[in-house]
Amino acid sequence: MTETANKSLVQCWFDEVWNKGQEGTIDRLLSPDAVAYGLGDTDDEVRGPEQFKQFVRTIRGSFQDLQITVEDILAESDKVTVRVLLHGTHTGGSIGVPATGRPIRVSGIVLVRISNGQIVEAWNSWDQLRLLRQIGALPGIDSPDRFLKSQH
Repeated sequence: MTETANKSLVQCWFDEVWNKGQEGTIDRLLSPDAVAYGLGDTDDEVRGPEQFKQFVRTIRGSFQDLQITVEDILAESDKVTVRVLLHGTHTGGSIGVPATGRPIRVSGIVLVRISNGQIVEAWNSWDQLRLLRQIGALPGIDSPDRFLKSQH
């Protein structure tokens, strides 16, 4: 596939899987042997469409109105990198935190490798710490930023 086609595939992935909740797109665009890294709060990998569907259901179970905006998309050869912005409302407890009704706004970077018109590998880096702070699962949402505070 061309780099343009690969970018279109990844854009379709975010539009259909995340923004429209179409699980059938997972079966169509994710290779049966695909592996995704960096989705959870452990080093566990997500393998294949069924495990990925469970991940999506867990996230959407806590953020039913979740939308992911692709802010930037770059392609080279068989890889596509996207900078994304997740936004929604914490309406459920499937990630182990009772619903708070708080809005979330979280950024991430995803690198995807495509082969034969399907996603075969994905490396995810998203700001889980910020998400947990925004929903009140961790302290610090109203505290000064430790990394940006003045050293005076």
